[in-house]
Amino acid sequence: MATKTDKPTRVASDLVEAAAAEGQRHSRSGKQQLDYWARVGRAVTMHQSAQRRRIEAVLAGEAKMATLSTEERTVANAEIDARISAAAHSTSFGEVLAAEGVTTVALDDDGHLVRYFPDGTAERLEG
Repeated sequence: MATKTDKPTRVASDLVEAAAAEGQRHSRSGKQQLDYWARVGRAVTMHQSAQRRRIEAVLAGEAKMATLSTEERTVANAEIDARISAAAHSTSFGEVLAAEGVTTVALDDDGHLVRYFPDGTAERLEG
């Protein structure tokens, strides 16, 4: 039967000290505590990675929102909101509508109503 062998590894001294103190409280050596923390961290990371993959699948339209947990839905909705906001800020709706032949009305920089025509001309509206 093969046995596991440890490999020499450098660890930050503050972690070694914290592991020794925490390990005493749980009847573990400092090394055992560091191993425990590493295994817990790996499990959390793997869980978060699985959650992230599920969220990404929903955002890509490959899975339904209903397949996510409540917490995952909160993250997915926040990401959708952020993506919509970014798209809205980077899109010139006047240009999009003008390209489709639509006349629009909007406020200019001075707060006056202006009618913008698809051909690029504009007229200030009085009143």
